[in-house]
Amino acid sequence: MTDRVYPFVVLLIRAFWRYLGLRFTIKGQERIPRSGGAIMAINHIGYLDFALSGTAALPAKRYVRYMAKKQIFDNKIAGPLMRGMHHISVDRDSGSASFVAALRALKAGEVVGIFPEATISKSFEIKSLKSGAARLAIGANVPVLPTIVWGSQRIWTKGRSRDFSRKKVPISVYIGEPLRFTREIEVEVAEAQIKSALELLLRKVQDEYPDEHRGQWWAPARLGGTAPTLAEVESERG
Repeated sequence: MTDRVYPFVVLLIRAFWRYLGLRFTIKGQERIPRSGGAIMAINHIGYLDFALSGTAALPAKRYVRYMAKKQIFDNKIAGPLMRGMHHISVDRDSGSASFVAALRALKAGEVVGIFPEATISKSFEIKSLKSGAARLAIGANVPVLPTIVWGSQRIWTKGRSRDFSRKKVPISVYIGEPLRFTREIEVEVAEAQIKSALELLLRKVQDEYPDEHRGQWWAPARLGGTAPTLAEVESERG
């Protein structure tokens, strides 16, 4: 697959990280295969999670093809860039086409990035997952790499104004041990294993994060932050 747009976008993103003064801690990047298909199953806490998790894959010389909602591809500016980087459009009214496109990419040896929670978690905890990551991993016979991004919510997240000031925010990206599934496994079982791996890795990232969580709006209630709990978010939606 020819990549003319992706290298240019990477240069812009790296320049943006330098401007913000972000302090990166990336662990587990050696688990990203240098060749062959794989799924990065990523938690979702902010609008920059795509670019931040993709940055973690660059040392492995891999470009991540993200599954992203169709509205981004419809944007006059973002759309051409998304298509140029060979990301995968997800139309929630017709999910089969995006599933097939992702399956083809995986079988062609691409790394596909998926946010299995589908939308940003306002509690900053792991929400219930959609089954796409598990079904793709089983169908394409590729490993799932549980991936946690932490700190991105402090820059730009749902319900808050973006903050692009140069605060030198610590950003953690951890990539966990690969999960492999046989064709005999039930999708629900594989999905539960992905969720458990994400939850455990999230706690590890939070335990090792350099800034204090207590009293912070960007921290989950479990750690003494003021973000709503999962139950509170669900009750708001209900």
